[in-house]
Amino acid sequence: MASEHLEHKLALLPDLPGCYLMKNLNAQVIYVGKAKNLKNRVRSYFKSSHTGKTERLVAEIVDFETIITSTNKEAFLLEITLIQKYKPYYNIRLKQGGNYPYIKITNERDPIMQITGEIKKDGAYYFGPYTNVYAAEETMHFLQKVYPLRRCAGHLGRPCLYYHMGQCLGACFREVPVEEYQQQIERIKRFLNGHVDVIKRKLTREMQAASTELHFERAAELRDQLHYIAATVEKQKIISNDHTPRDIYGFYVDKGWLSVQIFFLRQARLMKRVKRLFPLVTDDPMEALGTFILQFYSRKDNVLPREILVPAGVEKDVLEEILQIPVRTPARGQKKALLDLANKNAKLVLDEKFRLLELDERQTLGAQNEILSALGLPDGHVLEAFDHSHIQGSEPVSAMVSFLDGRPDKHSYRKYKLKGEVEHQNGADEAANTREVIRRRYLRLLKEQKPLPDLILMDGGIIEMEAAEDVLRNELDLQIPVAGMVKNDKHKTAQLIYGPDAQPVHLDPKSQGFYLLQRIQDEVHRFAITFHRQSHSKNALSSRLETIQGVGPKTRTKLLKHFGSMKKIKSASLEEIQELGISKTVAQTIKLAIQ
Repeated sequence: MASEHLEHKLALLPDLPGCYLMKNLNAQVIYVGKAKNLKNRVRSYFKSSHTGKTERLVAEIVDFETIITSTNKEAFLLEITLIQKYKPYYNIRLKQGGNYPYIKITNERDPIMQITGEIKKDGAYYFGPYTNVYAAEETMHFLQKVYPLRRCAGHLGRPCLYYHMGQCLGACFREVPVEEYQQQIERIKRFLNGHVDVIKRKLTREMQAASTELHFERAAELRDQLHYIAATVEKQKIISNDHTPRDIYGFYVDKGWLSVQIFFLRQARLMKRVKRLFPLVTDDPMEALGTFILQFYSRKDNVLPREILVPAGVEKDVLEEILQIPVRTPARGQKKALLDLANKNAKLVLDEKFRLLELDERQTLGAQNEILSALGLPDGHVLEAFDHSHIQGSEPVSAMVSFLDGRPDKHSYRKYKLKGEVEHQNGADEAANTREVIRRRYLRLLKEQKPLPDLILMDGGIIEMEAAEDVLRNELDLQIPVAGMVKNDKHKTAQLIYGPDAQPVHLDPKSQGFYLLQRIQDEVHRFAITFHRQSHSKNALSSRLETIQGVGPKTRTKLLKHFGSMKKIKSASLEEIQELGISKTVAQTIKLAIQ
């Protein structure tokens, strides 16, 4: 049920295309969507019943804003821009890394072939993707032998070794005509598109000639090249009657999840496939699939094919206009069979994963929301936990771990070296350390306009909890909830404390929520202790180096950066120390002093 504030905004929605941004209690954008008719689409979230992730999304929405566009195409493009800017929790987000390798022919006067995982708009030719780096390298090495371009640095004034081996066109000692390069590149393109008969005939003739002339090593090399063609190009099952590079998108929807399967057809063969699973927060899976396709090609490491095949219902005209390539839905024949196959694979993947997904969600997101519910807080997504470590108050450090939907989000972990105000002779001022790390962490998030967590967990007790709340409320004007994680006399997780009086909060010790709390407390303690040991080791090494006469700050820095420990410096030879730019006399002094 929408609030009065939302009801008023819903009544003012226009019957126009555009984008909408859903916001939570902290004014964070948690979902971005597009619509041909903003009034109908946005109202549907609040006027219809939902399940699964859409239900959770609607429960978190406290406000929204809209941006009107002139056309549906503009809404498509704006949606991708807004998703990339805000990275909303409920939108489909493509995983980073794991790029597939491509063969690249550089765009320069004397082009070369190389392997790359990054696609750039630099005028170069890109071929692929390949199943792995080994497959791409094998293909490139073959092409360098039969259709060479430039293999050397060029302009050497003499023929290079590769030229003598027939694997370089001679940019090392002559000006190779542009037309010669272009002819060779065309041959490479024909070969990679599956037209291998010409090169097979050429290699066969050369092999027979070499054998007749008793050049058996050369004949064996040519024979191996023919075997390569048979093993890598011809042996693969041909699944298309033409050689058009195309990507095929299959999908399947069930229980609020979208399964996407992409087939990459290259050289008339299925080169590889990509599978993705996403929870849906829209009633239109075709719209979600269209957004995914556009996002997929907006990343620089995914190169456009010549054609895309999609299921019926995807906005093909908009995708064609944006991507500038044909986007089609085959009705019959071989292409229809391939699209059906992609759809079947998408269903198979989702069916296999459902049981695991349900179990995983209970142990992660369900466990996290169990903690939030015990504290009387609404469901959330991000928990951040802090712990300090020191030696009787000296060399204090703090560590922060982040859990996203009950899973460690290690990219968000942070380490802090603290000033370390000593409260008394045998301990650190835990309140001051807490204030410092909380101030540094959340002041930075505010400055960078990054999302804030739903809950902060302090390892310790009421001192740390109150210090954190003091900084958040009175300095930063933030209302992030803070709870304390308390251990028993056996240093095991015992309970949570929360609220103005730091009251104990009951969590069933056998519940998933309690198990998650244990994992969080153990993880932040491990992270803090590990960081402190590393810092202490470096500080101890630095202090010992300071006592050696003739070893100044610059020399200490070189030694610390390169060796990292006294043990490694001890085992290093005199020559290894001198290689850092340290004089022989000082190197000898160091070796003598640390023996």
